[in-house]
Amino acid sequence: MMKTRSFLPLLVTAAAVLTIGNPARAALTLTADITHAQEPGTGLDPLLTSGGAPRPLSFGTATFTLNDAQTELSMIATVFNIDITGTQSPDTFDNLVNAHIHVGAPPGTNAPVRWGFFGTPDNDNNPDNLVVTPFASGLGGTFSSIWNLPEGNAGTTLATNLPGILAGQSYINFHTVQFSGGEIRGQIAVPEPSTALVGCALLGVVGMSRRKR
Repeated sequence: MMKTRSFLPLLVTAAAVLTIGNPARAALTLTADITHAQEPGTGLDPLLTSGGAPRPLSFGTATFTLNDAQTELSMIATVFNIDITGTQSPDTFDNLVNAHIHVGAPPGTNAPVRWGFFGTPDNDNNPDNLVVTPFASGLGGTFSSIWNLPEGNAGTTLATNLPGILAGQSYINFHTVQFSGGEIRGQIAVPEPSTALVGCALLGVVGMSRRKR
């Protein structure tokens, strides 16, 4: 007759491992896949030069890290096929005008600007951490900065915007001459609860148990 083995002690041990290894609040990483298609109302409109010729599709990616004290949201965003200096292409329609983080509306809808880091409004000012690195060739570049605790648009701060950000109601977007309301947008994705970590911890405990047999 096969003996059954209770996994309750193992689950308790796994939970203990996670509790010991993870403080109540830890740094959190968020991401955004930035595309033209995500812009409501204009996401199906073709990207054109000022002369009406097609231009390459613009896109980008962004990573955000919220520190464990929740006082800083660091950002690294890279965009492609947008002229971020105004001199990367002879055309003007692809020129970057503004770049922001918007907070406070469900995905697929427009939300207010809550932190402008390029152009207007400029809320990256306490202190100004923005570093723009244009590509050596081609169109685009990388933006790195930090949304500090007191910064925010229209009387808001990082602290007042965090509930919306962590609820998945925020996005980053880049505005150009052709698309003044936004050419590319990326919903800022919040990671799911770490059930995968529980599974990994459990597998590790089970493995330890088997080795002790």
